[in-house]
Amino acid sequence: MKTKHILTACTIAFFAFGLASCKKTNSGTTVDEIETTFDLSSKQAVSDNLTQDDNDILDEVVTSNDLSGNYTLGPVVISNVLGGCATVTVTGNFPAKNIKIDFGTGCTNAAGVTRKGIINIVLTDSLRKSGSTATVTFSNYYINNYKKEGTITWTNTTIAGSGIPSWNRKVQNGKITAPNGDYWLHTADINISLIAGASTPNNLTDDIYNISGTRTVTNPAGKTRTSTTLTALQKKTACSNIDKGTLQVQGPNHIAVIDFGDGTCDNLATISINGSAPRTILLR
Repeated sequence: MKTKHILTACTIAFFAFGLASCKKTNSGTTVDEIETTFDLSSKQAVSDNLTQDDNDILDEVVTSNDLSGNYTLGPVVISNVLGGCATVTVTGNFPAKNIKIDFGTGCTNAAGVTRKGIINIVLTDSLRKSGSTATVTFSNYYINNYKKEGTITWTNTTIAGSGIPSWNRKVQNGKITAPNGDYWLHTADINISLIAGASTPNNLTDDIYNISGTRTVTNPAGKTRTSTTLTALQKKTACSNIDKGTLQVQGPNHIAVIDFGDGTCDNLATISINGSAPRTILLR
């Protein structure tokens, strides 16, 4: 009799667990799928934000070293994204101009962003010259204890006479490892336009970028989500984080929206699925 009771209890527990893990929402999507979308959407937001940080570093380094292609007489005004403790070494000639940015064991800028390790950049020509490319790789590189790996390639796609500098940015073999050891893979095919500040190439503090395109993130279990742009993301050089714009993330039978805000400079974004109450996440 006792054995029968144990078997009955185990059977009930088994079915209860199965029902809980497979419970569906009104849209027919399981709770696990919803949570996976929330998790991967959060990782996507962090990926976008950290990649834009690379953009700030690239722009500051090439402008400070007269490699942007738009240099004019007068002082260079930067936001000092790198901080005063990074060592920049420039070697070689186009089409293989090498830039090494070494943050050592820890370099914190005025905005409180800490980086360590090395970023390597190879330029084929001046950054703002149409057709030029900048290839970025990382050597044991961390930003606020997030480790970054992979290859990022910027290709200048500026249309002659448009007055709007633009680039295509591809992320290949991207991997980010969070401070808690959690990691994810990411790829991206992004178009970027400088919508403010182009007329003052020596002054980076007034630069504002629009960002649109597609991205894909994958967790260690092989679960994948792809996002597209609803409204162009906005990144001000004067702000450490993306502060505006929305992405749509496609899940099984549901859609998530990542909202980076209204233009207020902070490190927050929200994620909502099928119009549900949004969850707030930290971008770094």
